[in-house]
Amino acid sequence: ETDGLEVELLWDERNNLVRVAVLDAKTGDSFELVLSDCDNALDVFHHPYAYAAHRGVDYGVPTREHDFAVAA
Repeated sequence: ETDGLEVELLWDERNNLVRVAVLDAKTGDSFELVLSDCDNALDVFHHPYAYAAHRGVDYGVPTREHDFAVAA
């Protein structure tokens, strides 16, 4: 977490899905990016806003409760 910005790299072992969840605690804005096999998970983790902009993701969509195991 940096200055109210939380970025999490999450893995759902059951479905073998990886996603990056972003929450701006100051504004309440949040978004999630579900990664494909082609995505570099650490690159998406370090640059989530660039990937969101490229994919046309709305930054203001609330995220669900995190029910995934955090990838280490």
